[in-house]
Amino acid sequence: MLRLTALKETFRRRPVEVNAPSTKISDYFGELVFNNETMRQYMSKEAYESVMDSVNRGVKLNRKMANQVASAMKAWAMSKDATHYTHWFQPLTGRTAEKHDAFYTPTEDGRSFETFNGEQLVQQEPDASSFPSGGIRNTFEARGYTAWDPSSPAFIIGQTLCIPTIFVSYTGESLDYKAPLIKSLQAIDKAATDVCQYFDKNISKVTATLGWEQEYFLVDSALFTARPDLVLTGRTLFGHSSSKGQQLDDHYFGSIPDRVTAFMHDFEQESLRLGIPVTTRHNEVAPNQFECAPVFEECNLAVDHNQLLMDVMEKVAHRHNFRVLLHEKPFAGMNGSGKHNNWSLGTNSSKHKNLLAPGKTPKENIRFLTFLVNTIKAVHENADLLRATIASAGNDHRLGANEAPPAILSIFIGSQLTKVLNDLEKSVTGEALSPDQKTELKLNIGKIPQILLDNTDRNRTSPFAFTGNKFEFRAVGSTANCANPMIALNAAVAKQLQEFKGEVDGLIAKGVKKDEAILNILRDYIKVSKPVLFEGNGYSDEWVEEAKKRGLHNVNGTAHALDFLVEDKVKDLYEQLNIMNNREVDSRYEINLEEYHMKIQIESRVMADMALNHMIPVALKYQKGMIESVKGLKDIFEADFKEHAGDHIAIIEEISSRVKAIRRLVYDMIDERKVANKLTSPKEQAVAYGDKVRPYFDKIRYEVDKLELIIDNNDWPWPKYRELLFTR
Repeated sequence: MLRLTALKETFRRRPVEVNAPSTKISDYFGELVFNNETMRQYMSKEAYESVMDSVNRGVKLNRKMANQVASAMKAWAMSKDATHYTHWFQPLTGRTAEKHDAFYTPTEDGRSFETFNGEQLVQQEPDASSFPSGGIRNTFEARGYTAWDPSSPAFIIGQTLCIPTIFVSYTGESLDYKAPLIKSLQAIDKAATDVCQYFDKNISKVTATLGWEQEYFLVDSALFTARPDLVLTGRTLFGHSSSKGQQLDDHYFGSIPDRVTAFMHDFEQESLRLGIPVTTRHNEVAPNQFECAPVFEECNLAVDHNQLLMDVMEKVAHRHNFRVLLHEKPFAGMNGSGKHNNWSLGTNSSKHKNLLAPGKTPKENIRFLTFLVNTIKAVHENADLLRATIASAGNDHRLGANEAPPAILSIFIGSQLTKVLNDLEKSVTGEALSPDQKTELKLNIGKIPQILLDNTDRNRTSPFAFTGNKFEFRAVGSTANCANPMIALNAAVAKQLQEFKGEVDGLIAKGVKKDEAILNILRDYIKVSKPVLFEGNGYSDEWVEEAKKRGLHNVNGTAHALDFLVEDKVKDLYEQLNIMNNREVDSRYEINLEEYHMKIQIESRVMADMALNHMIPVALKYQKGMIESVKGLKDIFEADFKEHAGDHIAIIEEISSRVKAIRRLVYDMIDERKVANKLTSPKEQAVAYGDKVRPYFDKIRYEVDKLELIIDNNDWPWPKYRELLFTR
């Protein structure tokens, strides 16, 4: 049997030896990256400065400079044994894409020479026909363009130079995550820099930063291969809970198993060579669940690094006979996996590096409160949009269950900061402040750093929490491209800061002093944003009722949550900030709906196959053995055989009952699937699969999992939860 063979193979595993390039990480960090230091070595001063102007000021690179950059990039890549190059991009499939081309060009005399010019660097034209477009172009309109993103450095994977790029259609609409992300970063840079002028005239640039935390499971490759559901869907569709799970909390921050440690060393070294600054690793709550995290980086680069890291993890896992499970909920009843997005705003000023960190003076803390309160208001007014950006078939299983935040978007800032905002609301009345009132207010504002030092508790049930100097968006799923929620958050905060500046400038024009104008507008924002602030238990039924009273939405299905993406206010937000036009927003809505229904469709097909072709034959085979046993008991005990065969007969009857239920439920599910497949609207199909097909999953699973407790362990066809979670 495949399961038992897989278990034997797993028991023979030993840690793979991993040799570090050096005992000092600094010796090899970023050695496969065409970073600033490398560019200075391989480029002329003129070319280097042209690239920096392109990165920092958006200046277009001319053909001469592009050729110089391409030549330098090729020379460096070939010194690292690279033979090919690719434009590395992030289509709306959720993962990365690449098409490799060789550096060499053949000549007429049968020879060849290596070449790579500015045109090949700056723009390519891959076949775009098979990538999701959401109706932006027809299948026969295959043309799409990738364009170099100089703000994200090129890197080498294997023997291929990878050049980060955006991906757009022939008509110019974005077909990826990177293009709108870059535009959202430009929007928040402009809006935040304008507001910063109230506090420091020397600030000329604001950068959104991101620190992600990647959670994942590891299972042995042999056990993985023996589970059709893991292979085809990334999660277990069947499986009775293990007697021991995570209830003892003994895995969290526990000793990391040797095989896992070797894997972590290996993928961390690969990541570090690629300039991904991973610094943290630890066991997570569920058995065989782990986490890694880097230091904060500029948001665009951080997104690239997370996409790259997931790819590196999966490749390295093969070397260690593991498979990485990035699905949000691979195991029922266990903690799911998220990708916490820690977001903040940094400046190019040495005095105000982090705009969400309290300062040392009242003036600096007014700046801190300005960006804190504006972010809160932005989230309050765009909570539905943020909810839509984290919606997916996988995340539906996770949100609101086993340590994951609920589907209701609320903000946790801690009791002490809540008191600060409440006091500010009471102290600022809208009238001119007396000298004594100003002094008292500034003294209280000056105490914020001391308050936060003692306010270290974090509400783990909050989907969006302030954690001292950043906001942690905890509801993002583990498979997600971080760009999706970051685009929305950057846009929401940028628009809010624009409105804030307009209102403050309006009061100043009426003769109100700057600080008083700022505080008056902040007071108004605090008042209107109170419904989104919540310090309690996000898992409780009471919070669901309270949230409803506050006007906060609780949408528990992706097919319905995605509707928020195409609301007029969302389209206006993106269009006004030049991030996406209406056509691009509509296309993403359609793509997300199609992806949702197709994932449920695949899970439904796999579930039907496993139940009908795997489970039922095994159950009937075991039942046949029980029937033969009953016949034997009858031959021995004759008239009294029922007294001895009662338990056997009960098992036979239960198997018959459950097999009958499984067949009925599976065929009913298939009928619902057929109905859904005939629908032509992506929205209708998504709703049908979510509301009509998906409910059968738990019902079928219940019957199959009960059979797992009846059928002989040696006959069970798939690795069980105890084997998947505790075999290391």
